[in-house]
Amino acid sequence: MNEGDTKIDGVTDAGRLTDPDAAALVAVVMGSSSDWETMRHADETLEALGVAHACMVVSAHRTPERLRAVALNAEAEGVRVLVAGAGGAAHLPGMLAAYTHLPVFGVPVRSRALAGMDSLLSIVQMPRGIPVGTLAIGEAGAVNAALLAAAVLALHDPALRERLVAYRRSQTEAAHESVLPSGSFRR
Repeated sequence: MNEGDTKIDGVTDAGRLTDPDAAALVAVVMGSSSDWETMRHADETLEALGVAHACMVVSAHRTPERLRAVALNAEAEGVRVLVAGAGGAAHLPGMLAAYTHLPVFGVPVRSRALAGMDSLLSIVQMPRGIPVGTLAIGEAGAVNAALLAAAVLALHDPALRERLVAYRRSQTEAAHESVLPSGSFRR
């Protein structure tokens, strides 16, 4: 088990978050523990912004009843946004969206066979009426999904809005401070 794996909480067989005292506003859901390498970036971003969240593994294909229960119970448990990452067939975000009216942001996880293009196309091609906000493949998508989830929550949370603005400002400042290695710039 990797050090970061301890952050994945999981859910009960009834589809409830394992820590009933945790008031998670965002559920970061992934199809398998191998998706953690990508989805940990969503976890880290939400952590940096101080957003209460829970991370869990729920397979659309291996545990479909559990997926259904998670989606149906999420809103009652206080979750306001779902961030779902999956690779390959990547049905997880769409299946969650089929069972909930909460916003679902899908993160395509890079796959070995097609470098994540299969995941991207599976997530982005949703039928009309079952929306999934689809992000970039991999780490950038996981970070941006967390930022979008925070932005949704910040609409009604001025303190979170300030933290989000500060985070974005720090990104801008870091870009301004970027320099090329000596001798790299040519006219």
